[in-house]
Amino acid sequence: MSHTATILLLGSGELGREFVISAKRLGCRVVTCDAYDDAPAMQMADAREVFSMLDADALRAAALKHQPDLIVPEVEAIRTEVLAELEAEGFTVVPTARAAQLTMNRDGIRDLASDTLGLVTSRYGYAESLDEVREAVAYIGLPCVIKPVMSSSGKGQSTVRGDGELDAAWTYAAENMRGDRQRVIVEQFIEFDYEITLLTVRHAGGVSFCPPIGHRQERGDYRESWQPAAMTDAALASAQDMARRVVDELGGHGLFGVEFFVKGDEIIFSELSPRPHDTGMVTLVSQNLSEFDLHARAILGLPVPDAIRARPSASAVILADRDSTEFAFDGLAQAMAEGADIRLFGKPATRPYRRMGVALASAGSTGEARRMAADAASAVRIAYR
Repeated sequence: MSHTATILLLGSGELGREFVISAKRLGCRVVTCDAYDDAPAMQMADAREVFSMLDADALRAAALKHQPDLIVPEVEAIRTEVLAELEAEGFTVVPTARAAQLTMNRDGIRDLASDTLGLVTSRYGYAESLDEVREAVAYIGLPCVIKPVMSSSGKGQSTVRGDGELDAAWTYAAENMRGDRQRVIVEQFIEFDYEITLLTVRHAGGVSFCPPIGHRQERGDYRESWQPAAMTDAALASAQDMARRVVDELGGHGLFGVEFFVKGDEIIFSELSPRPHDTGMVTLVSQNLSEFDLHARAILGLPVPDAIRARPSASAVILADRDSTEFAFDGLAQAMAEGADIRLFGKPATRPYRRMGVALASAGSTGEARRMAADAASAVRIAYR
């Protein structure tokens, strides 16, 4: 692959922004696409196209206009049948069009993991109406988790502990679905010890793993992450084996964010994203090569180290609490005073719970790094005008 490769990036959020920086450092020309103008990745790119990734005609037109060497999805909500058509016509989709199709919706990747590969998952079922939700809950039991098969950043996800909560959970999921399928997954609530993201890189030289990343979620969305997460050797070996099997089944090259629940030495497959993962923003300070650098190297056919190490580090998100297009950030000096770093994403508008930035810190232990990152994130204030 030429280092002057043209990349068509589908989705231009904060993860895409960091990927563009990594790709530009390797000489690539990047065209970014998103449903709104001046999205974070667009500010770093060579060109931009503004359209919904679910608009089949606009998606095809962008590919034909720019003739990219690589089509790189950054979001789940994409008209994936167009990606399959473009791949059949000779375009390269990262990692593959099939991977994008299977992971666009939680049911595709869950069925692949459970039925095709036989990986350990929670009990689960699907529903397209409130009556079907009740049927699924009768099989799975309570408590359970209900979430759209397609959404982002935890939107539409609820933990249900009693029958009286089902109506509200279904309504919340239906209101926060992306795409055009009104379908939810109802899954067993796992009493896990902790959860991890295992960043897995499939590249020309084989498969490499980053040290596991621990993370904490609220409202189904990540709030902080840390690396390396403490795991037993047996648990880590099991997670790596499962991750290798699923990425080899999906094929192609690139970085995959594979999520697992961990209970003792037992590993339970949760989800997979065939692209850099939000919890992996910690790698911007923890690893010599971030997840974005690794993704760029893998898709360009460049060397990826067999052994990837991480220094104790953590990330903590900076959230907005209201809708606004007139705002500024205060407190950056205080946030950085102890040695933490701040990355602001450049989003042109705020909304409740929207991630606007992240605090990053490295220290002698993950516990100290978590404290530093959390303190720095809380020191940053969004001043609304």
